[in-house]
Amino acid sequence: MKGTSISNIQVQIAKGWRPNNYLTNMSMAFFQEEGDFVAPSIFPICPVALSSSYYYTFSKADLARDNVQRKPAFGKVQPALMGQTDNTYKCEVDQVIVGIDQIDALNYQRAKAPGVADPRRAKVRFVTEQLKLHLDLLFAQNFFNAAAWQNVWTGVTVNQGANLSAKQFRKFNDDNFDPVNFFDARIKDIKQAGRRRPNRLALGVDAYNALKNHPDIVERVKYTGSTANPAIVTPQALAAILQIEEVKVLESTYNRGGIGQEDMQFVCATDGALLCYATDNPSIDEPSAGYIFTWDMLGNGQYIAIDQYEGEKGTHAEFIEGLMATDMKKTCDDLAIYFDKCV
Repeated sequence: MKGTSISNIQVQIAKGWRPNNYLTNMSMAFFQEEGDFVAPSIFPICPVALSSSYYYTFSKADLARDNVQRKPAFGKVQPALMGQTDNTYKCEVDQVIVGIDQIDALNYQRAKAPGVADPRRAKVRFVTEQLKLHLDLLFAQNFFNAAAWQNVWTGVTVNQGANLSAKQFRKFNDDNFDPVNFFDARIKDIKQAGRRRPNRLALGVDAYNALKNHPDIVERVKYTGSTANPAIVTPQALAAILQIEEVKVLESTYNRGGIGQEDMQFVCATDGALLCYATDNPSIDEPSAGYIFTWDMLGNGQYIAIDQYEGEKGTHAEFIEGLMATDMKKTCDDLAIYFDKCV
């Protein structure tokens, strides 16, 4: 499809354009697989019908205050105040296109090549995983760094007898770090300030490895195994020990190099961690530390649209196109704490 601005896409939809539903459904089958991609597993996807509009933030102070008063005889109390702030989102369109040589594709068809070798299927998967990777990179940029949040704690190397300053902690790989009591206190901080108990702990790879190998954590699981099934610390075991619904290890990787180069890196900071509350049921009156707004182009809740179109005559080419429109918003600082330099 030519032109990918919001207005152009809206015009094309009004004229009857629809992405290829078969390819979109094929794509979403890949997209829904569990794996290393992280963004939707931390903050909820919130499909929106309009590419840009408003969302509301209700006053926590007004909601948490006791506004109930004794009714006077023959009278009434003053109406309670329930303030709100109007905030905006704007989903910008991202696009990826990959070509198919129809002559080569014909060889695959005549050879009855398996589906994994079918260039169309391979290109649809390529487009889908490119968009998923891009979503993860946006997540790292918008949510998984110290600059994104007001509540930031920093890991430090502590010399014998030294005192910790405010919002500092011993690094996770320090044997004197007390992981259970530390996270108990931070969970209490978020519950007190934000009125929700945090339910997600996102850990960079090095931060997770330091926690799972910490003597205090190992001590709590070492008697739960057997000779045949020795005890090991998994994300699920760590979640149970810290009493958090989900621990997610951020293992998504990408190539930072340009064309013809390879520089493989983790998408998210390996020494970072994010403790937060994120709703499983996004709605106008449900708080969450962050939301991922996605423009629902298809009108069916899917946020990736896949299309296929022919190239110019004589080129014997066709193209697979992927579209995604998102806006990642931090919606409540009180519901998150970012831990920097954990190792």
